[in-house]
Amino acid sequence: MSIQSALSRKQCDPNPIPLLLTAASTALALMLSSRVNAEEIHGSAEAVTLPFFRQQDYAVIWLALLSGVVSLAFGVYWYLVVKKKNPGTEKMNEVGDAIRKGSFSYLKQQLTIMVPVVAIVALLLGFLFAKLGGGYGLAEAVGVALFTIGGASASYAAGCLGMITATIGNQRTAQQARSTYKGALETAFQAGAVAGMLTVGFALIGACAAFLIFHEKGMFVLIGYGFGGSLAALFMRVGGGIFTKAADVGADLVGKNQMDIPEDDPRNPATIADNVGDNVGDCAGMAADVFESYAVTLVAAIILGAAIFPASVLQNSPEARTSVLQLVMFPLAIRAVGVFASIIGVFAVKGKDDATLNPMSPINTGFQVSTLVAAVLTGIVSYFFFKDGVTITVPGSTVATVYPWYLFFICTLSGLVLSLFIGKLTEHFTSAESKPVQEIAGLSVQGAAQMIISGFAYALESSVWSVLLVILPLVLALVLFSLSAPMIAYGIALAGLGLLTTTGFILAMDTFGPITDNAQGIFEMSGVLEDDKREGRIREDGLSGDVIVSKLDSAGNTTKALTKGFAIATAVIAAVALFRSYMTGAGLTAPADTFALANAMHDGKIFGIPLDVPEVFIGLLIGGAAPFLFSAFAIAAVGRAAKKLIDEVLRQFREKPGIMARTEKPDYDICVAIVTEAAQKELVAPAVLAIILPILVGFGLGFRGTSYGAAALGGYLAGAILSGQLLAVLLSNAGGAWDNAKKMIEDGAHGGKRSEAHKNAVICDTVGDPFKDTAGPALNPLIKVMNLTGILVAGALTQPIAPGLRVGICLVCVALLVGAVRFSRRPDKEMTLSTVEKFEA
Repeated sequence: MSIQSALSRKQCDPNPIPLLLTAASTALALMLSSRVNAEEIHGSAEAVTLPFFRQQDYAVIWLALLSGVVSLAFGVYWYLVVKKKNPGTEKMNEVGDAIRKGSFSYLKQQLTIMVPVVAIVALLLGFLFAKLGGGYGLAEAVGVALFTIGGASASYAAGCLGMITATIGNQRTAQQARSTYKGALETAFQAGAVAGMLTVGFALIGACAAFLIFHEKGMFVLIGYGFGGSLAALFMRVGGGIFTKAADVGADLVGKNQMDIPEDDPRNPATIADNVGDNVGDCAGMAADVFESYAVTLVAAIILGAAIFPASVLQNSPEARTSVLQLVMFPLAIRAVGVFASIIGVFAVKGKDDATLNPMSPINTGFQVSTLVAAVLTGIVSYFFFKDGVTITVPGSTVATVYPWYLFFICTLSGLVLSLFIGKLTEHFTSAESKPVQEIAGLSVQGAAQMIISGFAYALESSVWSVLLVILPLVLALVLFSLSAPMIAYGIALAGLGLLTTTGFILAMDTFGPITDNAQGIFEMSGVLEDDKREGRIREDGLSGDVIVSKLDSAGNTTKALTKGFAIATAVIAAVALFRSYMTGAGLTAPADTFALANAMHDGKIFGIPLDVPEVFIGLLIGGAAPFLFSAFAIAAVGRAAKKLIDEVLRQFREKPGIMARTEKPDYDICVAIVTEAAQKELVAPAVLAIILPILVGFGLGFRGTSYGAAALGGYLAGAILSGQLLAVLLSNAGGAWDNAKKMIEDGAHGGKRSEAHKNAVICDTVGDPFKDTAGPALNPLIKVMNLTGILVAGALTQPIAPGLRVGICLVCVALLVGAVRFSRRPDKEMTLSTVEKFEA
């Protein structure tokens, strides 16, 4: 039975689409009924209207667009390079085709959820912004809707196309490993580079298109582009994360611990689902996540650059108009040079046929080359843009301050340097070469509990150091631009730009992980090692194919952990920058004559986020708790989905005894179908939580006045950023450390495979799977979706609303949240999985 027929013919759970559509349409429709009056919106779009573009501004846009096209071209080039290589034996093709088929079946089901939700959300956002006014005419409102769809489409396409190449590159990597270590490493990395370059190209082209179509008002529609990308990333990250880890947990617990067979043994019915999960979660999901981060940091920097000068100053000062256009175009130029830095970095990754070579060495070399090139090019661009400095007059003062070019370079450079330190920190806590992982592996002889205790303690510690590292560029921006709060926010946004300047290379590192993981699975499932032994192709230097794919897989675990660290840090910095945009849109930034009264009351209105206001503190507490509830949903979803898969795998072993004797073939398709269905159902609650809870806080805590609700939502966002950062690093690094500790044992340490220590390590790795690949990474889009939702509803929050309508909005939001939780956790009467009857007609 095919996967698609299993999915289409089953009689199972109600479709989650109506719930998601209801969540999006009801909440936004209620906001539309609140009679938005644009003139009452403090910090409205009018305050950030751009001057007319000059010829040199269009030149920058076209150059950035060209760099996006170059990025796509190199993505296609590396695709063709990988595609031309030998795909391997007939059996390797059979296994690879099964993985591809399962991956595309999942993404097709994912699309059926995303398309109607994104369409409805985009339509309602268009209506909302049409009523806002303040710079948003009908054309700009339509632009927001269309670019919301465009952002979601580009995010999905980046993930899908990157996954296509990954499912081609995995076979070629496995085949290359039969003869050359160098060829296998470079093939895997070049295949990963396709996802990186396509992601960068789509994001840059989309941002440039907004300016070329809408000109000076292009920044108004960019918020839709970022929100669409974030929405798609949330679906892809959560759904893909649930799929990959449910399959991984199910395959490991039955295969390794109960049936005592290797991880990728073809007798395990869940092994194809496990390999499919690597693609839909670690490849497609991560590409969508990084696209979102790349787009959102760009959008945040552009918005904050445009908001440096109020409209009154721009109208009367040619120098201010020149400066603001420079500040808006600078992020596009930085993104453009990052394309070329990434390309040079990928070319710098060169392997060697040397048994002592650690695959991380050439990858780290490429990353350092990419970062160095980006730093040099950033310095050149900074000087070109700001060689005459930027003159700012502090509100409430007549004294002008000139900020020289090198301050902007330093802020951007701080993000580049942060990427190096984040990489080193993550590697220290998750690499098999590091002391923490070696210590965790050593405790395997004492039991799984000791490994869990040690790994969790190290992960807690890593969260603290990660926060301190992220703080450094924020403090640097504070010091460099200390006299201007808007410039401080812009400096922080530049640090986010710097952190993801080499996105093409960073995503190549991440996609390298699932490619090498799949390569090891294909190598083992196809039995080519036995073929090589029969044909006398085993090398004398110890570099047999199984050794090579094992080395690459171990390095892939580390690169995946590194890129998760980058993504988390970027999410926080982007969220801080977006937070400033929310404060402006919600009217929480103090006017010039009360600049010293920030975080205070003035004329009965709240400015800032004063914690002594009960509503704000309540919002802070709810926001701090939100990532924990979100993580609980995601981790519990993996457990429930894994149970269904385990039941099915055990059923097949019980009812088909010939599987173990290799006289019967397992039914892989049903396992893929089961996890696909479970993942689609289980992403409902996290998705609704991300969008509806901020709306509930903003409206529900605004009964004493509109500014109270706006400030409460500000507190909510601040709490979510902080706890989300700490929790994401904790979960990602704990899972990464346990995974590589298991890898050490499988490579021969502490008794090797099938030892008691190995079984303990498998338990720890299984616990860490939903930590590092589901809940942890999904917190990145959660943080940004919440902040973007805040920006989108800020205008509605500032308007007087009748108490009855406010109560109605709150009740609907509560009902949606309760319904989402109940929908996710209701008992599956039909999903018993003791038989496969539900998959028949």
